[in-house]
Amino acid sequence: MKYLQVALNVPLNQTFTYSALSEDTVSVNKSKSDESQKDLFSKRAVNAKTFPPENGKRVEVKFGNKRMTGIITKIFDELPKDLGFDEKKIRPIVRVPDESPILTEELLTLGSWMSSYYLCPIGEVLNSIIPSGKRESESSAFSFVEEFSEKKNIELSDEQKKAIEAICSFDSEENKFHYLFGTTGSGKTEVFMRVAENVLKKDKGIIYLVPEIGLTPQVIEAVVNRFGKTAAVLHSGLTPSQKLAEWNRILKREARIVIGARSAVFAPVPDLGLIIIDEEHDGSYKSNNTPRYHARQVAMYRCTKLKIPLLMGSATPSVESWNSISNGQFNCHKLTRRLAGGTMPKIKCIDLSRQNIQGQSISEELKNAIEKTLEEKKQIILFLNRRGFNHFFRCSYCGYEIKCKNCSVPLTYHKSLNRLKCHYCGWSIEPPSSCPNCGSFDIGYSGFGTEFIEAEVKSKFPNAKVVRVDTDSLTKKGELQEKIEDFKRGRYDIMLGTQMIAKGLNFPNLKLVGIVLADTSLHLPDFRAAEKTFSLITQVSGRAGRYFPDGVVYVQTYNPGAESILYACQNKTNEFYSSEIMQRKMLDFPPFSRFVRLVFRCPVLEDARQTAKNAKEILENKLAEYKKKYPAQSDDVEIMGESECPLGKVSANYRYQIMLKSKNIGILQKLAGHLLYDFSKPQNVYIEVDIDPVNLL
Repeated sequence: MKYLQVALNVPLNQTFTYSALSEDTVSVNKSKSDESQKDLFSKRAVNAKTFPPENGKRVEVKFGNKRMTGIITKIFDELPKDLGFDEKKIRPIVRVPDESPILTEELLTLGSWMSSYYLCPIGEVLNSIIPSGKRESESSAFSFVEEFSEKKNIELSDEQKKAIEAICSFDSEENKFHYLFGTTGSGKTEVFMRVAENVLKKDKGIIYLVPEIGLTPQVIEAVVNRFGKTAAVLHSGLTPSQKLAEWNRILKREARIVIGARSAVFAPVPDLGLIIIDEEHDGSYKSNNTPRYHARQVAMYRCTKLKIPLLMGSATPSVESWNSISNGQFNCHKLTRRLAGGTMPKIKCIDLSRQNIQGQSISEELKNAIEKTLEEKKQIILFLNRRGFNHFFRCSYCGYEIKCKNCSVPLTYHKSLNRLKCHYCGWSIEPPSSCPNCGSFDIGYSGFGTEFIEAEVKSKFPNAKVVRVDTDSLTKKGELQEKIEDFKRGRYDIMLGTQMIAKGLNFPNLKLVGIVLADTSLHLPDFRAAEKTFSLITQVSGRAGRYFPDGVVYVQTYNPGAESILYACQNKTNEFYSSEIMQRKMLDFPPFSRFVRLVFRCPVLEDARQTAKNAKEILENKLAEYKKKYPAQSDDVEIMGESECPLGKVSANYRYQIMLKSKNIGILQKLAGHLLYDFSKPQNVYIEVDIDPVNLL
């Protein structure tokens, strides 16, 4: 008899011990019809195929009254002496459904590190890594992989050649982290491709990460066109069984380059030789669900362990990466010019506080520019990071705003539905005809969204063909790609939308980009607000002027003097990062310190608040102990809060938070771990632990 250590997807910080019978015993038991065997081998298990247990294979077990699937993390012949419970309670496994392991030893080690680093049970970590399909799908081929074209003879610039040579000539003992910093349209993708080709020639595999599959179809198309059937694409559109099939293609070396969003960083690529992170700055690389990992951190861990290069790239690096470039932790390779005949667009800043645009979203200056562009038979993109028709309902008499009953955010008006809707939980109501607070009929809507702009654009430019791209306008599978392709082919004159059109897209006939309101993210209660604003303006502006030298961008704002907006409009990237890093250093914010965020959420307000208050006392007491034991490590630790989260209520849960800050992430993890695993809290309160948080709302 063997014993198995099994990781189950449950919120408990432990693995579970089960027993496994030998194959001979299994076959004998299958041939018997004895009543006593029914508990051990259910009818389903007897009829299903079962294989010998191995580390990294899935295993079906009974857990309480439920049947669950776990991952085998260890096999041993004898039980440990310090078992801690009666060995008679050990149950046998039901079956092993996998012929070969779906998690390699490398990924099991990675899962163990993630469990420790992100303070998440190993079962939940491993469950987030593996595809959840029960069986392989017969139709496993991804739609992008059909025919593929041979690569074109692309003439490389001297800067591209220099970057490719430096990255490909790495030594395993040298600094393995490379950063390709280049303006939009400077040929970063081609450098990624050439480096990948070099790695494939050495019979090594590649992981190529993109922020979100839906937002970067042209990058995927380029990879698949270049590498054909040796490419696998992992994306949210695949069913769990299709994902499992792709996973097995990768394990069998049928696919050697894997392209996908955040979770593709876990791809089980044999002989992995390179990880690429495109648009490294993008916030979608950070998971908002347990485990709250950052794909960049995971990629750095894998590359360090395997002694292989990590290649990141962006026109707007995260402040953390810029700082790592500045201090030599990342090898930086610069691309400074556009290669398709274009130049950086001229950017015009429009101060809305000096404009008379009441009830409108488009200034006279931007209107004239759109008219001129339409006359020239060129295309226009209008961008706003706000969905819905108007921003929010507001009473002009008493100032009352209608907020979501479940979340502490204003409801957004959607004209096409004639509903006020919450973008956090989805709750919606019909718009009232009078103020619910004072009864006044003097009511209206403040702000504007993509639906509002669409109505205004169609009114001002009746002959223009307009397409809107946001999550509300996309109702069927493949519609995003369809609209983007139609715009690229000239079937529309004006495209307007949200961040879906902000990056990774190239349109040969695009001349004008209008950012309708650049201030949307500027006043969020988040120390990264300026960084996000600068990045967004730069990325959206980068869509213009890629193929001809007279591209133009209009940025409408109420805050033209804000550094993030001013520097973005002046193409002063170095100046923005220098200023932002100086401010972060003065405030001792990341990258000069580390944060751990603890969020206490509960349907009962007082329970959330009191639990956070009790937790702070426990943390302060524990910190006092640590200052005696580890004075050097814990001297600079700050415990901030407890306080209500900026979004104090989401999906009917009240939210309070505590922020832990220190230069030493280890001591913060110790504190948070103590609270998470040793603190008795009310059952109705859930504690979220976020190491190195990106979103502080």
